[in-house]
Amino acid sequence: MAATVDLAGVWVRGGTSKCWIFAADAVAELPLDLDAVLANALGSGDRRQIDGVGGATSTTSKVAVVARSATPGAEIEYLFGQVGIADRVVEWGSNCGNCATAVGLYAVQEGLVAVDGDVTTVRLRNVNTGATLHTAVATPGGRVPQSGETLVPGVESGGVPVALTFAGPFDPATSFPTRRARQIVSAGGATAEVSIVNAGAPAILIDANSLGMTATEDADEIAARLPALTAFRAAGAVLHGLVRPGQPAPNAVPKTGVVGPATDYRTSNGTLVLASDYDIAVRMLSMHAAHPAIGLTSAVAVAVAAAARGSVVHSLLGGERPTLRIGTLAGVVEVDWTRSRSGVVDAVSLHRAARRLATAVVHVPTTTGPQHEPAVSTASASALAVSR
Repeated sequence: MAATVDLAGVWVRGGTSKCWIFAADAVAELPLDLDAVLANALGSGDRRQIDGVGGATSTTSKVAVVARSATPGAEIEYLFGQVGIADRVVEWGSNCGNCATAVGLYAVQEGLVAVDGDVTTVRLRNVNTGATLHTAVATPGGRVPQSGETLVPGVESGGVPVALTFAGPFDPATSFPTRRARQIVSAGGATAEVSIVNAGAPAILIDANSLGMTATEDADEIAARLPALTAFRAAGAVLHGLVRPGQPAPNAVPKTGVVGPATDYRTSNGTLVLASDYDIAVRMLSMHAAHPAIGLTSAVAVAVAAAARGSVVHSLLGGERPTLRIGTLAGVVEVDWTRSRSGVVDAVSLHRAARRLATAVVHVPTTTGPQHEPAVSTASASALAVSR
């Protein structure tokens, strides 16, 4: 029987993702490097993740390593890992807004921050990107919430209301790495108009019409387009400076999606969404499949692009609006954004819900997996890990 080590953790649904949360102190005590801990715990190396606690989808194979923060302006810091499923790889190059929502609730429930009236603000720092996020967790009557009834598109059950704000400023000079709001890119034998945006996460947003798409396709139709969209992700990785030409692109970034005008469509559960109910259609990839809704970091990128004159998003909208209604496979997701007096987008906010699913001890194998191969990191885990 393979040897195991015990790791206490909490499993939290944040928005449309499920995230395992581990305390940095507990992870640091284990006799394995961080990549191996996460790959072994979630059962990576098998597309079913049958021998681990991963959910075998990109939205359920996520981890946050959490600690109190010594950085001014933040009470909590977290390291986000997108854990591979069939591949024993952990990607550290991005953030996850849904997991940030989960971390906000976790911090309140674990007493890492003091409850403050009916709404408790938790200021977060994402270690991967340095981004600052604020979560506003509902604490009615000054009490720690255990459950709630707030719904979000793509989830049929309720959770504790959590408002999530990505703090800017999102300066156009840095939010568009190529210094252009819109450009022509050729990839995989196709040519399209795109916006290369770095806000929330690095993203490539593709004009759907350029590819003969509408951005209201269902998951199967997106799957049929996967080779072409993956080629654009690779091109976007080069334009973002994430990799050099000819090098393989990460699986998680840049966030890749198509955008199109609002037209009537049906969600993944068959609900009719009228064009009048939303502003722009978006279909994003999540690793190697259609995202079931939209990642929050992707939503931030879409919002910042919407505020930039000439971008593929702004051009489709025909103007800007402080609340952007995004039509996704799961339904309509609303994003609010504000500008500073100088005209720069200074914050992007979304309303989510979170619920603790389990408090558990994970028995992590100390061997490296079924093929006894080490987990591969896309960055230096030792440089990123929060060690206390």
